[in-house]
Amino acid sequence: MAYLLVKSFHIVFVASWFAGLFYLPRIFVNLAMVPQGSDAERARLLLMCRKLLRFMTLIAAPALGLGIWLWVGFGIGWGPGNAWMHAKLGVVVLAVGYHHACGVILKKFEANAMTRSHVWFRWFNEAPVLMMVAAVILVVVKPF
Repeated sequence: MAYLLVKSFHIVFVASWFAGLFYLPRIFVNLAMVPQGSDAERARLLLMCRKLLRFMTLIAAPALGLGIWLWVGFGIGWGPGNAWMHAKLGVVVLAVGYHHACGVILKKFEANAMTRSHVWFRWFNEAPVLMMVAAVILVVVKPF
């Protein structure tokens, strides 16, 4: 029973975290498109980014903690035939790095030092989709 509860909450927190990872770069697209002199619009979007990043960080912590609990506490992914877990952990490291990169980008926007275009952010926005697809396939299919 405990295993199923931990697993359930892990899934809920990961899905919530990824919702933020999907949406924050979309706000970056809008920030990159703000015309010069639209200070109120820019300030509103920056406020949204700060609040979403804070929420994402609070959600990421239990997602990662519960994942570690499943891995270490319940032994998920240990032993022969569980190489999929190493690949999934690689995806988790990428997701944490992406989360951190979003924070760095936000700081550049706040300092008015961001030079990337909205098109770049549209492509940047696709990375968490690929990470989530990879993680789900690795966990469900366990290809190796």
